[in-house]
Amino acid sequence: MNILSDIITYVRRIIKSPSNAQITDALIIDYINRFWLLDVDARIQLFDLKTTYSFQTQPGVDQYNMPLYNVQTETGSQSINFYPVYQGFLDPVYINGIQVPFQTDKTTFFNIWPNIVQQLFVVGTGNGTAGPYTLSFPITPSNSTPINPPVQALLRGHVDMSGIIATGANVDPPVGATLNTSIPSTSIFPAVYLTSIGADGSNIIVQDSGQFLTGNTNLGLLMAPGTAPFGYSALTGGYSATQNVVNYLTGVVSNVFFPSVIPAGVDISAQCFFFQCGLPRGVLFYNNTLTLRSPPDTQYLVQLDAYLSPAAFLNSSQAVQFGYMSEYISRGAARKILSDTGDIEQFMFYEPLFREQELLVWKRSQRQFTATRTQTIYSQGINQGQSGFNNLGGSTL
Repeated sequence: MNILSDIITYVRRIIKSPSNAQITDALIIDYINRFWLLDVDARIQLFDLKTTYSFQTQPGVDQYNMPLYNVQTETGSQSINFYPVYQGFLDPVYINGIQVPFQTDKTTFFNIWPNIVQQLFVVGTGNGTAGPYTLSFPITPSNSTPINPPVQALLRGHVDMSGIIATGANVDPPVGATLNTSIPSTSIFPAVYLTSIGADGSNIIVQDSGQFLTGNTNLGLLMAPGTAPFGYSALTGGYSATQNVVNYLTGVVSNVFFPSVIPAGVDISAQCFFFQCGLPRGVLFYNNTLTLRSPPDTQYLVQLDAYLSPAAFLNSSQAVQFGYMSEYISRGAARKILSDTGDIEQFMFYEPLFREQELLVWKRSQRQFTATRTQTIYSQGINQGQSGFNNLGGSTL
């Protein structure tokens, strides 16, 4: 059975347009995708879309964006751009199998793990030119190359999910041999700053960009900040392993060119966030980004509960995962068509039938959500009260 074909047939029956000349299959598929992608997850949370997102941490990297679907193409060459793979994350969260606290409130999270700025390090002095200067953060150990955990490192700049979408490529973090200036500055969150003062008393600032050098994601591309949204600029001299990059693992800034001349004898100071890396014991989800504390010193398996964003139907007969929702999806897509064409009489006639289908689809999820009893202090959870177990859990081995 071709479920997508059946859904298209149902939609045609409801809107009374049996001919492809009146409305094409490609346009109907577009309405199906709009309802499936944009409406369903906002209207009802389906148990069938509940899943687990898991990934391995990278040593020294503390921030991870929610993953994105690649660009997809519908019938008729209509593109569906990047969009999040998941609707959101929720408890429980496990790191290497141990449940850890999960926060969505920055205040609570950073009260426990404050981002204290390590600053006022004088790492060099001006010589009457804009560069090049080679500078070193004094708090960073000399890590080996290649890195062998455990790791101590500077926290690195970050580009959020909106910034990844703006690059036009589903590569996270962004890498390149040049600075990508298509990322809005509002999506860039620096973590390393080099500051000085010009002859006119103005600030001279260089910061990391959340972008990394091709072939080595431990080397961050530096940039000169500017006004939003695209006022920042690349540094003179280009980017390579020995120019205009900061090595987050060794703390060395190689041959950096400042945006203007630093007078002779004027201090060049550094600011950064520095953490002792280790086993993460807390997770913050904010701005579609997962932040781990402590930053990981090696690879750890992170697992979170999540709701999957529905994939687009496109041309695939297999893209409709759940046949029991076919009539609901049909009525939802037809409802959007009727509202767009202004057929209010038909819209109002079919609205109760659409609501009925929505309740029937939700009933399947409701049965699953209510199948497990909510535990209280007066009830016994799984395995509690049995021989060989305690209130903290046990093993069947």
